[in-house]
Amino acid sequence: MKRRIAAVVPALAAVAIAVPLSIASPASASASCGTTVADKDGSSWNKTANGANERSGSSTGCTIKGIAYNTQALDYHCWTSGEGGTWTFVRNDATGVTGWIRDDLLSDNGSSVYCGF
Repeated sequence: MKRRIAAVVPALAAVAIAVPLSIASPASASASCGTTVADKDGSSWNKTANGANERSGSSTGCTIKGIAYNTQALDYHCWTSGEGGTWTFVRNDATGVTGWIRDDLLSDNGSSVYCGF
């Protein structure tokens, strides 16, 4: 009986040490699908690349809410990390649609104000 306990204790100790380490690792920052943010960027409105999708979060897996064209002014709110790089939350002045656009699709690389997440 003592041998079985002696064999089990080191295994349990290893699990006890490993579990907190895996829980403590930080999740990557991004905007989940459905995330909206207040306007934190007071800069002037900008234009985008032609036909950039405005999405409900900072991932191509999130719903497309609208399309921004280079003739439309965009009000930048802030940026955060997401799939494939950084993303800016915008309001399309022409359509009123808000959404996330990946910064490499924006002609000036998006907002310079961090959303905080």
